[in-house]
Amino acid sequence: MLGQRRRVQIETERLVLRPPVHGDFRAWAALRRDSANFLTRWEPTWAADHLTRRAFTNRVYWAQRSISQNTALPLFLIRRADQMLLGAITLDNIRRGPAQAGTTGYWIGEPFARMGYMREAVQAVVHHAFTVMDLSRIEAGCLPENTPSRRLLESCGYKYEGVAQSYLQIDGRWRNHVLYANLRADRRGRTATG
Repeated sequence: MLGQRRRVQIETERLVLRPPVHGDFRAWAALRRDSANFLTRWEPTWAADHLTRRAFTNRVYWAQRSISQNTALPLFLIRRADQMLLGAITLDNIRRGPAQAGTTGYWIGEPFARMGYMREAVQAVVHHAFTVMDLSRIEAGCLPENTPSRRLLESCGYKYEGVAQSYLQIDGRWRNHVLYANLRADRRGRTATG
């Protein structure tokens, strides 16, 4: 079962979305390090060992377990043209039973921001979640001032649902987040995704 799940791969026009593998370490560490100033204001504080091989190895094993247990779908964005790692997207906190829901999280390296890559990835993951995984609701949250992320979510069919107070610790302090959701059978109006 683990071997089957590890072969999850979603293809788009410009990207291959696939789980991280041990061989991705150098590209991942370089992209994260080179994009640190761009990323850290939107993310939880990085641990002291964040960019180490050991931390990345743990990340790969977590991804494998999460996929095999159907609790998360962590994927790297690989550009088809040159196999360049651009960022990552995770469908996390997958809840079955009456919820049939998950939460989207993502990051992209600074050199690849605002080129439409993440929009392509989000749309593909939402489509996969609705049609292959049979989820009904995909959630996402971002900082209120993160206008690019808010526009991205809205352009991918997510709709604003409200504000969560002190939702996550971002860059070392508790921050409010605006919450969005994309519903497979959205009665709030048509969406272009799913």
